[in-house]
Amino acid sequence: MALDLSHLIASLGALERAQSIPADAAGWDKLPPTVREAVRAGVIHTFEVAYEQCWKIMRRWLERNPVAGDPAGATMRQIYRLAAKSGLIDDVDLWMEFHDARNRTSHTYDCKVAEVVFSLSIRFLPEAQRALKALEAKND
Repeated sequence: MALDLSHLIASLGALERAQSIPADAAGWDKLPPTVREAVRAGVIHTFEVAYEQCWKIMRRWLERNPVAGDPAGATMRQIYRLAAKSGLIDDVDLWMEFHDARNRTSHTYDCKVAEVVFSLSIRFLPEAQRALKALEAKND
């Protein structure tokens, strides 16, 4: 039975739309600082949701397709290693950076942390889209 990827697809679409606002440099610079801060917070929140969807779907796929090993009881790094061995992701260390960023945002709000996570969310989107394509190709 194929995994339902619709929530992952929707969350990545939401992240892409949220990131399109600051990507418009001319428009972004014209926004008041309070609006930029609110948009940045929205992008970070959307990243958190998309990240959660992504790793949970990967784990479910690995549970159903234990070709690289059993993810039961695995640490996050082990899950990402299995995902890499299965061809779902390329860079375990980068995915651990995404994981660490997600954890930092859920426990504290600090402007410097927010800026780092905001920047990392921009790197996350294409990686997550690649993982989605791999999941779609292997989802049967």
